[in-house]
Amino acid sequence: MRKGEHGTTVVYADRFVPDDEKKRARETGEEAAAIPFLKRFTVFNSAQCENLPEDVAIVAPPPPPGLIEPQVEALIKASGIDFRIGGDRAFYVPAQDYVQVPPPQAFFEPINWHRTALHECSHASGAPHRLNRDLSGAFGTKKYAFEELVAEISAAFCCAALGIVPTVRHADYIGSWAEVLREDNRAIVRAASQASKAADFLLDFLPASDRLIAVTSHDDVEDMTAAA
Repeated sequence: MRKGEHGTTVVYADRFVPDDEKKRARETGEEAAAIPFLKRFTVFNSAQCENLPEDVAIVAPPPPPGLIEPQVEALIKASGIDFRIGGDRAFYVPAQDYVQVPPPQAFFEPINWHRTALHECSHASGAPHRLNRDLSGAFGTKKYAFEELVAEISAAFCCAALGIVPTVRHADYIGSWAEVLREDNRAIVRAASQASKAADFLLDFLPASDRLIAVTSHDDVEDMTAAA
């Protein structure tokens, strides 16, 4: 497996009949009693592993044509971010500086893939050799909540600039993390400022002629969060 990857715990449940029980059942003519058992395994997706045999290392088929907007595909490629499509979760790994997002066909509505991809790329924009944001927050902490706000507002800016309209509302996600920071009434403004820089960083990889005008004022951010 690739260094730093984390496995998923799965549990196998079944029943078995011990040899002694089989013998007793034969001798008495009674039905053998089965004993239930659980067995736990840690498994890894093949995409998390390296140097697998060819018959195991099956590469996931590429997304069908038309599911990924060409502008988003071009932006991701031009950004140089290590972007991987696969698995069943979307995440950015700061320690290894790569993004992974499930394929568009795994989403109920593939248009929402773009929001997720841009959200994770916005996280990646904060790497030390890019915009150098603090990405050290553990899940549930204020630092983590703040970075989630940055990434989702940035994704909203990028979607607006590229004319992408997800069916999942950015405001709902932003509102859920803003609640964690409710005692800091300036957090959303500071997050919006960082998000604007993240969005500009990503959108700068596209020719200006390919962009629409994105609305990135603090008033618009406040309107969006108020709707959450």
